[in-house]
Amino acid sequence: MASLADIGVPALINIHNAFAFLLAFALLRLQPINDRVYFPKWYISGGRSSPMHSANFVAKFVNLNFKTYLTFLNWMPPAMKMSETEIINHAGLDSAVFLRIYILGVLSLPLEFCFTRQFLNSGCDVFLEKLEA
Repeated sequence: MASLADIGVPALINIHNAFAFLLAFALLRLQPINDRVYFPKWYISGGRSSPMHSANFVAKFVNLNFKTYLTFLNWMPPAMKMSETEIINHAGLDSAVFLRIYILGVLSLPLEFCFTRQFLNSGCDVFLEKLEA
């Protein structure tokens, strides 16, 4: 029979990895050298200039404005309120699909918790008996 530890440890590892990837994304998108990767539409339209034109050598690669590191997740609430058409026009189809999957995951967490709790409390014994038969 699966215990809470059997399910909890992998869940904590996955949650830790999800936060680590979110933090890496949020910090890497602030670096000027990554503009072509994270903001291709803005780069092509001229909304952002190439960091290679910067006078400071370090500023070409690293964002030296530390205030932006304190507010690195401020883009999330406005992005969640935008329609899919606005997201596609602003950031591209891949961003719209990513946000759709992210929102689905966030909205399904309470449901997944209830099913896991139900499975651990009563459904696990019945499930295991059906497997043995």
